[in-house]
Amino acid sequence: MLRIAVQSKGRLYDETMELLGEAGIKLVAVKRTLLVPSRNFPVELLFLRDDDIPESVASGTADIGIVGLNEMMEKKKNVTLLRRLGFSKCRLSLAIPKRVDYNGLQWFNGKKIATSYPVILGEFLKEKGIEADIHVISGSVEIAPGIGLADAIFDIVSSGSTLVSNNLVEVETVVDSEAVLIGGSRELSAEKREVLDELLFRIEAVKAADSKKYVLMNVPREKLDEVLSILPGIKSPTILPLADSSWCSVHSVVKEKQFWEISGKLKNAGAEGILVLDIEKMIL
Repeated sequence: MLRIAVQSKGRLYDETMELLGEAGIKLVAVKRTLLVPSRNFPVELLFLRDDDIPESVASGTADIGIVGLNEMMEKKKNVTLLRRLGFSKCRLSLAIPKRVDYNGLQWFNGKKIATSYPVILGEFLKEKGIEADIHVISGSVEIAPGIGLADAIFDIVSSGSTLVSNNLVEVETVVDSEAVLIGGSRELSAEKREVLDELLFRIEAVKAADSKKYVLMNVPREKLDEVLSILPGIKSPTILPLADSSWCSVHSVVKEKQFWEISGKLKNAGAEGILVLDIEKMIL
């Protein structure tokens, strides 16, 4: 059975559970249980703090893990990035008080920076030739400048609302992070490798369908070429005849953002009865 280390709570936990659910993996009761097997797939989930996941995978306690790229980079364990998963996106950024006049990275020379990510910050400052005092704290990093503990912070930023509420402004983005699937250096058994390959196949099918829509429309045959020139598709749209031989039905898959950009053009080109449907999975 393949063991997957996952975060025990928080946004990453919620989105990981959603991904696994969409991949058809059903679990027995999860609450207050460290190790939970699947009811219908040969995997079990090991619930840990996010910063313990890289170590658990590196040591072989777990075979693979789902964790933020920021934690993988910070812990510097012997793990391999298997897949970027595209959710729980955030960034690690430097932020300073709003009242400060910022004139570039040189501003940080001689300053005290509070952070929970000293390794990533230290490497970044060294690369940029900045000499600063890194003050390591855990939790509530954003309050450090307000209470005189630091001149600036280096922390996770998602919406930026926490910075605003603490009168801080983001000035430099160092890392763009997201959830990633990581593996260890040890060779998996043939049985576990097969399970992992199937899991990756399912994840890719879920990701391929993300933010895409299945679009159907009726098009006059005389307008078909014009509509097809507007309609982006994965390869080539499907064209089906209708009872009225002067019309046809066109089916395609488009990104949701693309659809809103072209919907008016499709209508003006003669498309009618446009239907837009959600896609759960897509195998390319």
